[in-house]
Amino acid sequence: MRLTLKRIDWLVATTVLGAIGLVWFTLIAIDAFSAFVRELDEIGSGDYSLGGAMAYIALTVPRRAYTLFATAAVIGGVLGLGALAPTAELTAMRAGGMSKLRICMAAAMGVAAVTVLVVAMGETIGPWGDVRAQGLVAGAKSQDRIASGSTGLWAREGESLINAASGRVTPAGVELLDLRIYEFTPAGQLLRITMAERAEHTRGRWLLLGVTRMRFEAERVASSTAMELEWKSTLDPHLLRLSVVRPENLSAADLDANIRYLKRNRLDATPYEAAYWGRVFYPLNVLTLLFCALPFAFGTLRSGGLPKRLFLGVLLAVGWFLLQRAVVNVASVYGVDFRLAHGLPALLLAAAAYVYFRRTS
Repeated sequence: MRLTLKRIDWLVATTVLGAIGLVWFTLIAIDAFSAFVRELDEIGSGDYSLGGAMAYIALTVPRRAYTLFATAAVIGGVLGLGALAPTAELTAMRAGGMSKLRICMAAAMGVAAVTVLVVAMGETIGPWGDVRAQGLVAGAKSQDRIASGSTGLWAREGESLINAASGRVTPAGVELLDLRIYEFTPAGQLLRITMAERAEHTRGRWLLLGVTRMRFEAERVASSTAMELEWKSTLDPHLLRLSVVRPENLSAADLDANIRYLKRNRLDATPYEAAYWGRVFYPLNVLTLLFCALPFAFGTLRSGGLPKRLFLGVLLAVGWFLLQRAVVNVASVYGVDFRLAHGLPALLLAAAAYVYFRRTS
């Protein structure tokens, strides 16, 4: 009996994973192709070419795969388990004494293993590729005057080099955090270093906040400080936006570092906190959503077919996405703990799944 159960587990898991893989590949292909079509309009801006657009899309594929996995798991899970119904395999399993919960557990075990790999990808290759992609686009469109990488954002303006630990897009414009401006003479000698806690671009001008300046003279280094200082720079904030990686595309470690930096300087860390807890709860959300979707496959034992299963899977995935985003947005506005905002919908879904299996298994 144990051997039979293991073979059944393997049958269910491989069937579901095969369907998820197919749906996942399709969603990634559609998303990447749509992004590529949008990039075609940008070809010719600076040095941005067709090859650059293709490289940009290729570098962002891991991030797209991470983002779309939850949707693929729901749709593919329903399709995969439902595919066992026309061949009477689900009926045979139920007749053999396997409960619906037992069958769903077999499907979820395979998905859980893949989820671990997806999370690892989302914490390593995904953020790395996104940073490189943003740097590639910004460097090409600004003709190598702006680039981003592991050491932050870099820009060149005349005889000056500019470095920011990170940047973010705000409703008012663009902010650069932990800014360094290195000014050189035409001969390449370091003339002055300006350090600022942050730089804001609002109302068409740059403003430095928390400024320390060091000027290198023949026999001494002169320093001065200022709370605010206008920065006469021609840096295009639109090009800077291209090099700024959105919080939801950063790794959990980078998000945590940004949160600590922003809180230490009494700045708003809300977008980074929302993204951080979204990553923490990602595996739970995927598996909970899958458990709530799989019962729809059993309904096909009596009625419906592929179109119905596909519609139900898409409806549940889209509804979940909209609900979760709405809850997180409400939490952001009213200052609710993001752990509750991300965890509560998952707990409600888990409770619904528990009630279903208690009544039907």
